[in-house]
Amino acid sequence: MHYPTIPPIDKQAAKQAQARQNRLTKPPGSLGRLEEIAVQLAGMKADPMPEVSKKAVIVMAADHGVALEGVSAFPVEVTRQMVLNFLHGGAAVNVLARQAGAATHIVDIGVASDFDPSLPGLWRRKVARGTSNMAKGPAMTRAQAERALACGMEVLAEIAEKGLDVVATGDMGIGNTTASSAIVAVMTGLPAARVTGRGTGLDDEGLARKIQVIEQAVAVNQPDPNDAMDVLCKVGGLEIAGLAGVMIAAAARRIPVAVDGFISTAAAMIGVGLVPDLRHYLFGAHRSVEIGHRAMHRHLGLAPLLNLSLRLGEGTGAALAFHLMEAACRILREMATFEEAGVSGKGL
Repeated sequence: MHYPTIPPIDKQAAKQAQARQNRLTKPPGSLGRLEEIAVQLAGMKADPMPEVSKKAVIVMAADHGVALEGVSAFPVEVTRQMVLNFLHGGAAVNVLARQAGAATHIVDIGVASDFDPSLPGLWRRKVARGTSNMAKGPAMTRAQAERALACGMEVLAEIAEKGLDVVATGDMGIGNTTASSAIVAVMTGLPAARVTGRGTGLDDEGLARKIQVIEQAVAVNQPDPNDAMDVLCKVGGLEIAGLAGVMIAAAARRIPVAVDGFISTAAAMIGVGLVPDLRHYLFGAHRSVEIGHRAMHRHLGLAPLLNLSLRLGEGTGAALAFHLMEAACRILREMATFEEAGVSGKGL
């Protein structure tokens, strides 16, 4: 499969942004990570005065065959029901995206049931009616994985044509924390028990079952940790593939990505495995309570912006991170320098 070229970070733009930060009316470094974010954005966007006014959250929805193994506290029907909730604007991500001034795009890339053809607002990109049960064999074929990756790239491209400064990734799919835990276990080499959490709220017995199913899926499929496509096909998900495609296409256009929680970060691991330069365009939006999330961030070299004990997914944490990214840019663009304000910078 052909992937677009990802341009290098513009070091000159980042350097100019840093120089301006050092002249703003504050002690250098006193705004901490807000300063770092602005400089990172400048390098990503090749603009010493970056803006993040045009924002979008892309939510990929798909079902997982492994849900048949009883790895979730919720039934499979919830995926379809939540897609309808997204489309009606009633989910948490809708509320937080509205607050951030971001558009929300809902993509059916692999929901196991169908939607009314007259239903407005849904991106209909169904690759398959969910994945196969990875506890018994590969989750998907290579052709399906490539189609899902291409779908993510196409959706991002279409949205970017109308103008896009920054994108957030979101997900919906019962069973997707199981797939994500399998991905992080394989790609980091950590035991499944160290990277598997309770997802939507499993009890102790349910968690033990989930760990056992992941161990079984890895044993049955033997995914190659050094081959991201092999990992994706064997223990991944269609929405995970789609989100990896979104990220790759965004980075190719110098559009920074706010990576949401556990599932989005699994997609980032796959995306970086396929196209290593993608990592330079990613922000870890937040650290979820899923125990494997910390290992994912370590693997990717990301320091999450927020730690609010979130575990919802949907793109909720990434939508919240938009506020920090916008604040960082506004500080850089709107705050006066010592020269402009007529303030003496001596001794600061």
